[in-house]
Amino acid sequence: MADGSTGGANGRKAALDPRDFLAVGDQLTPEERDIRDVVRTFVRDHVLPHVGTWFEEASIPADLPERLGRLGVLGMHLEGYGCAGTSATAYGVACMELEAGDSGLRSMVSVQGSLAMYAIHRWGSEEQKTTWLPRMAAGEAVGCFGLTEPDSGSDPGSMRTRARRDGADWVLNGRKMWITNGSRADVAVVWANTDEGVRGFLVPRGTPGFTTHDIHAKLSLRASITSELVLDDVRLPDSARLPEATSLRGPLSCLNEARYGIIWGAAGAARACLEAAADYAATREQFGRPIASFQLQQQKLADMALEVNRATLLALHLGRMKDAGTLRPEHVSMGKLANVNAALHVARTARQMLGANGITLEYPVIRHMTNLESVVTYEGTADVHALVVGGAVAGVPPAFR
Repeated sequence: MADGSTGGANGRKAALDPRDFLAVGDQLTPEERDIRDVVRTFVRDHVLPHVGTWFEEASIPADLPERLGRLGVLGMHLEGYGCAGTSATAYGVACMELEAGDSGLRSMVSVQGSLAMYAIHRWGSEEQKTTWLPRMAAGEAVGCFGLTEPDSGSDPGSMRTRARRDGADWVLNGRKMWITNGSRADVAVVWANTDEGVRGFLVPRGTPGFTTHDIHAKLSLRASITSELVLDDVRLPDSARLPEATSLRGPLSCLNEARYGIIWGAAGAARACLEAAADYAATREQFGRPIASFQLQQQKLADMALEVNRATLLALHLGRMKDAGTLRPEHVSMGKLANVNAALHVARTARQMLGANGITLEYPVIRHMTNLESVVTYEGTADVHALVVGGAVAGVPPAFR
């Protein structure tokens, strides 16, 4: 008679791990698990003890880029030029662990590797690649990505920043807004409209006419530098132009890379909130017993576990598709839309479970909750991704206009 047992030659079921309920970790390769464990240890030892203070003080350590470079996560999914050349899935796993620490940490890595470095790697000249990529992979040089403007967010084609030819040079004028790493960056990848279409330019720190101003009074992504870039008659040689980028496809391809990392990162933030809520519920006593023993709290834990595991499985599936070369931008839009919304739901539920303690930085929940309010907006708002998915399902163009 069958006994219903599963798993293993001896018929015994594997032990249930509440922190990896569906044993998703078993689906990773040994290399991917090694990367997960190394990044998780870095976050546990070097980020979690301090990130609450960073968030409260709106600051990050000056040496953090070099520490991330030594960790090997900057541009890790790119080939050559000092980059590790890992799989897309391995990069995603790293993003998940980084954002389990803080969204600002994953944002720094994502902007560096998936926006600035990817732009140079995909669209740059050989000279640009050899000049910048090895230093950026090591964290010795920081990059930022200048696309969003004060009046041009979801519609980058309407950007007002312009570049005009002047002899052998280009002259850039305009402003970019909400730029992660902006004032820290040694080089800015700036996108501009020209008479020949959208073009990308590398603007080194200290170029005459190029200034940055940090954005203060943020209540989200506080452990992250966010800046305005100002370009006032910035003169650049033609060698500063990304030669292979000749349309809006250039910056949009970079955004797609960054959005992919967010799919994994949001799952990490959600997992961190679930773990905090589960630990709290097991020790917080009310009416003479831990609140984890009450039905309402168990229902909340089940609901959060469902969202976390579903988000992680979706991220893994999309990672395998990306490694196989079958991932489309529409798939990425679905992943970002689903996982960030799920993470927000988990964070808000966890905040309620922690009661008044949920609003303090002693626990990670409120920090993740406010950070996710930025994550749901940048790299395409939830509304924009919903239109992309809806249009694809309907078989018509997204209804942006």
